[in-house]
This record gives sequence, C-alpha cells and structure tokens, in this order.
Amino acid sequence: MAHAYTPGLKVTRQTTLVKSRILPLQGEVEVKVGDMVTSDRIVAQTNLPGAITTINVMGRLGCEASEVPQLMLKREGESFEEGEIIAESKPLLPFLKFMAGKIPAPITGTVEKISSVTGQVMLREPPEPVIIKAYIDGEVTKVVGNEGVEIKTTATFIQGIFGVGGETSGEIVIAVDSPDTELRPEHLKPEFKKKIVVGGSYAGIETVRKGIEVGIAGIIVGGFSDRDLRELLGYDLGVAITGHEKIGLTLVITEGFGRIGMAHRTFALLKEREGFRASMSGATQIRAGVIRPEVIICLNTDQLERTDEVRGDLADGVKAGNPIRIIREPNFGKIGKVKRLISELMVMESETKVRVMEVTLQDGKDYVVPRANVEIIED
Repeated sequence: MAHAYTPGLKVTRQTTLVKSRILPLQGEVEVKVGDMVTSDRIVAQTNLPGAITTINVMGRLGCEASEVPQLMLKREGESFEEGEIIAESKPLLPFLKFMAGKIPAPITGTVEKISSVTGQVMLREPPEPVIIKAYIDGEVTKVVGNEGVEIKTTATFIQGIFGVGGETSGEIVIAVDSPDTELRPEHLKPEFKKKIVVGGSYAGIETVRKGIEVGIAGIIVGGFSDRDLRELLGYDLGVAITGHEKIGLTLVITEGFGRIGMAHRTFALLKEREGFRASMSGATQIRAGVIRPEVIICLNTDQLERTDEVRGDLADGVKAGNPIRIIREPNFGKIGKVKRLISELMVMESETKVRVMEVTLQDGKDYVVPRANVEIIED
C-alpha cells in the first residue's frame, strides 16, 4: 500500500513548475501565450465590486416608501462624496425649508438602488482594483479566458511546513553559519532590506519584529514558537488558511514549532543559491486541499543543470530509509527515517484500525506511528 502515500515536502535543486495565476472574477489578461515574464509583471487585473451600505430613507425622513424616489437628490448610478447630501425632505411651506430633514452620504460611492417599495436606498462603495502578478519568472504557457494565465518555469523548489504572510520576492541572504544556529535580531542588518533572510534553527518574536523594522521581505527558519505566533498575529490562528496576514514580512518555517535545526539539505541548498532572487509565499493549509508555504528560486538558461533532480518518486513505493516528517501530534514536525513498514493493522485509541510504520527520529528512538501521520520528504 506504499503507493497510496501523498507526496510530502519537496526540497529539489531543479524542477519544472507550472503556476496558475487566476483572478477572483473575470477581468483583463495583460499577457499572451509565449510571453516571458518576471515575477513583478502584472499578468491580469480586474475590479471587485464595492461593499453595499443600506439607508432607511423612509424612516429617517418620515415619509412614505413611494415618496423616496422624489426625495433623492442623487439618482441610480450617480456618484457622490462622503458627507454630501443625497436625500432631503420637502416642507409644506417654502419658508420652513430650514426644518427639512437631510441625509448626508456615509460613504463615497454611487447610488445602487432606490426602492419605492421598502423605502430603502442601497449605496455602493467604489470598486476595489485587483492585480495579479506573475509571482515567478517564466513563460506564459496558457491563457485561461478572461481569468488569468499559467506560467512555466524551471527552479529550485523548497516547501516549508508552516508559514504566514503573502507572496513576496527578494534576493536570498544567509544570516547564520549553520542550520542549528538561532536567527537573532543582531543578525538582521540594514542592508538586508527587501531581501529574503535565511536563518537556522529558530527565530523569536523580537527577531521577526526587527525584520519588520528593517524592511526585510521574508524570513526562512527551521522553527518558530506557537506562542510567538499568537503574539505576532494578535489572535489564535486555529485551522484557517494562512497567507493573507498583514504583518510586514513573510515567514516560512521549514521544520516545525519549537527550536528545530533546519534540515541540512535545505540549508545547504539555500546557501548554494545565496544571491539569487527568490519568490516565496507563507500560504498554508494543513487539512484537506493541502497548501504548503514555498520558496521558488527561478533559474535562467545558464544556471540549468543537465537533469531534473527531483528524486525519490513516491510512485515507486515508500522504502526503509526514506526521510519522513511527523505531521500530527505527538512529535509534530520531527524528522526521521522509515525503519520498516508494518503490514498488520494496528488498533488506535479511537478503536479504529490503521496501517502503521516504524520510524527512527533524530533523537535515535524508534516510534510506531500511523502512516497518515507521516509525510515523505522528497529529495
């Protein structure tokens, strides 16, 4: 049953990637098939409809619903500024005009709908522009109607286990000497502004705050504290999809929560690519429809190697010696190797029978864990 495993985290020197860059609703695509784009190139854009605000004109002016259209100073489709009078009652006598009720606009926008049945008026805020950038350097291989594109590239590709913050890019700099060294505030120099900084085993909340102060684009480290994560975000994240946080930088954790040395292969690969420009995203979803935080280092023609080095194809089956990571408690985030696959089903605390394997973690101890709690680290 080894072929049933879902591929785990990828750490590859060179692989082919295809990224979909799709708008949330139809708009305009700015590129065509065959175009070569850079990460900051706008490939598609649209406008999201503004939010709706409803005003009870009938109630506020003390009139009948059927009178509301005549009391409106702005018609459907007309625009107005915040504070501008958009509706006004009509006194019985002209000299009593000072007693007329007036309704100032609570927002800037346009009149969406005037109802003579309910006596309410809907106002719409200005549309919100949405632009989609290429995110990676590569070739446009497909245009998806008026919705977006697919971009193909050859790159070094590294997935993390958890992240926060949106898409960003910058030059890779290595700030520590080893994958087991903690990234501290004093490691973050002013010249690291707009760059992606690689640390070692851990980064504390003060280090992240220093990175935000310096203007660093992103931080990549082995581990982070869940307590610091709550303090950084200001709330408990739960099981939500990350990647939309406005914290000032993007953080990618490669190993797990706590002080965990970055995998030597990952650190060595990032060090080898120091000075290269990378794209990264902290978007993470742990449950169904898994999304992993990622670091993508696009390679130009001169940097390509002869063969794609994505090794350890899981279709060939999981074998003893395969590197693994535990993805559920207990031992979440810990790294080890497959010692042996156990064919017999094991009864768990929930009284369900599951397939298990024996693994050896970095502490040298052997553990029997459900296969569903393990992901294979692709080489």
